[in-house]
Amino acid sequence: QVQLVESGGGLVQAEGSLRLSCAASGRTFSGYAMGWFRQAPGKEREFVAAISWSGRSTYYANSVKGRFTISRDNAKNTVFLQMNNLKFEDTAVYYCAGKGSQTVATMTVTYTGDYEYDYWGQGTQVTVSS
Repeated sequence: QVQLVESGGGLVQAEGSLRLSCAASGRTFSGYAMGWFRQAPGKEREFVAAISWSGRSTYYANSVKGRFTISRDNAKNTVFLQMNNLKFEDTAVYYCAGKGSQTVATMTVTYTGDYEYDYWGQGTQVTVSS
């Protein structure tokens, strides 16, 4: 079992930046592939970014590519989402998610489907004012 706690959300003006953090506790964080998802009011949860357990591979939704950066610090059991040039349409609750059962064979594998993840945080609100 791993527990995930997001932080860093808030209110920011358009074109501003925020850095989200997701702190993990419990089982070995370094063995988990991680992802960020978001859900805006009235919309389904959508994929934002993912990083392999090794940190060697990342993948982004087209809507955030070039603006958001996912990274991880396994020594600190934390995954980050740096969000730059924020737009009004980025307003949502942001969730981090973890997928266990990773092996050497999945060192560079990222996961984009929410059904693929085993653990979820409680979410952090990001509001971008236009």
